[in-house]
Amino acid sequence: MEEYIVSALKYRPLTFDSVVGQRTLTTTLKNAIQTGKLAHAYLFCGPRGVGKTTCARIFAKTINCLTPDANGDPCGTCESCKAFNEGRSMSIHELDAASNNSVDDIRELCKQVQIPPQIGKYKVFIIDEVHMLSASAFNAFLKTLEEPPSYVIFILATTEKHKILPTILSRCQVYDFARMTMQGIVDHLRYIARKEGHKAEDEALHLIARKADGGMRDALSIYDQMVACCNGELTAQNVSEALGELSLDRYFEMTDHFLKKEVQPCLILLNDVISEGYEGGNFMNGLASHLRNLLVARDKDTLPLLEATEAIRARYEEQAARCNVRMLYKALRICNDCDNAYRSSRNKRLSLEIALIECAQIDPDAPDGGLRPKKIAPFFSQPMAAERKQTPAAASQKEQNTAAAPRPAAQQPQQAKPAAPRMRLSALGPSMRLATQTQAAPAQTAATENIQDGGEATILTNDELIRLWFEFIADLGKEDNALAMRMQQMQPIVTGPHSFSVEVPNPQVKTYLQQVSSKLCQFLKRALICPTILMDIKVAEVTKVQRSTSKKEIYRRYTQENSAVQLLAEEFKLAIE
Repeated sequence: MEEYIVSALKYRPLTFDSVVGQRTLTTTLKNAIQTGKLAHAYLFCGPRGVGKTTCARIFAKTINCLTPDANGDPCGTCESCKAFNEGRSMSIHELDAASNNSVDDIRELCKQVQIPPQIGKYKVFIIDEVHMLSASAFNAFLKTLEEPPSYVIFILATTEKHKILPTILSRCQVYDFARMTMQGIVDHLRYIARKEGHKAEDEALHLIARKADGGMRDALSIYDQMVACCNGELTAQNVSEALGELSLDRYFEMTDHFLKKEVQPCLILLNDVISEGYEGGNFMNGLASHLRNLLVARDKDTLPLLEATEAIRARYEEQAARCNVRMLYKALRICNDCDNAYRSSRNKRLSLEIALIECAQIDPDAPDGGLRPKKIAPFFSQPMAAERKQTPAAASQKEQNTAAAPRPAAQQPQQAKPAAPRMRLSALGPSMRLATQTQAAPAQTAATENIQDGGEATILTNDELIRLWFEFIADLGKEDNALAMRMQQMQPIVTGPHSFSVEVPNPQVKTYLQQVSSKLCQFLKRALICPTILMDIKVAEVTKVQRSTSKKEIYRRYTQENSAVQLLAEEFKLAIE
């Protein structure tokens, strides 16, 4: 059986021209070799798996080649090239600073610097993960790095440039390696699939490239894993299942529900996704990425930002043409807010469902630009079970009872209009906070109009009152922190369907509270969709406590309240002086 070699090693570049995605850097290094303008120290920095160590090896092999070809590449046949390929070269040394980061390791390296190369012109030291060296090791390395022998070249490689001491950076030529582009990874994977005889769909290769996140080595490792999993036939469906990635069809379907304002199918689709074992947070991140892709697909100038195959790009363009820009923007904001709150939420699924409901209820033409809908449309088309079981006679009798029952004056409608579903704005916290910053008169008019449109006024409850009371205090604290702190100590109590009372410690506090009572009532009217809210401020009664001024008076009061005290004094012959 032939020995298996992973793709990351089997297809590792051997020349500068075969390096993928770093054309500018490889051209610079190649020109420096051809002109003989070599520095004594180089620093290669960049993300993982982008070719830093590979370029360092090619560079070291090329400058020591005894018979380079016309393009300046190593011949591969001279003694220096053979020794390097077989791993026995005494002129090229590699040091892993992650496991050799002590002062003694650097001192040993400095001793080897003094030995000239046996084959080739230069002695090259490649130090990988150089940021792992200790501060003492860096200091011990400074002098040798600054003034090495003429035949020594240092090549330092790191993924964390910010951890390198400035004194080291100033002694090196710094080369910043870029992340691999999506298309560059896909092209290289397609080349490998062709060489190996594997069948791979472009969409499957795009999934692998997206998972690699700009690292070629990661992409090759994932590719090998997918080849073993899919038996050499890489399809988009097989690769997405193997990687645990949700199919794009789900995101397209969810967006279609948003456009149709269908809440119930959104919740069902979320349940299906979670039932299949996908994590809710990953689903929300994928949905946000999908909405972002729709946003960039609307404009030809931003279309190149969409990294996808031609078929997927066409699907994005088709759906993006049906989406409103404001709707996409608001949905993105809702998904982003959900992602920020998801990790700390105790009921994670509820957070996802609320976000989907809000996305499905977005009004792109809302004048206030708010992200939350002011009115929630009915979710379900079927009536409740209790309503379905109700007979026509019972329904008729219920309507007659309702018509005959007297209604409070505060609830008498000004005009007879069809009844609408009960709506409570108290569940929409951000909308209420925005309302408190507007003027009272327009807000009251808006609240009255909502009731005239058929909305039913909410009956005041203690829990609702306390919640709204503290919401008002939160906004008041920005203007009058002293009064807000006093109001935190008060306990409002509901006294009627649309009235409440609050007790204050003294008349002075009552005067202060009366100054904001009008604003407080307006806030409650808007929140409860109620035209009338009555507030009664009461001053607490002060109970006068008679205090004894002498010991004899205290003794007399104790003996009156408890005869045992008198008996005790007589038994022990006690007296009050």
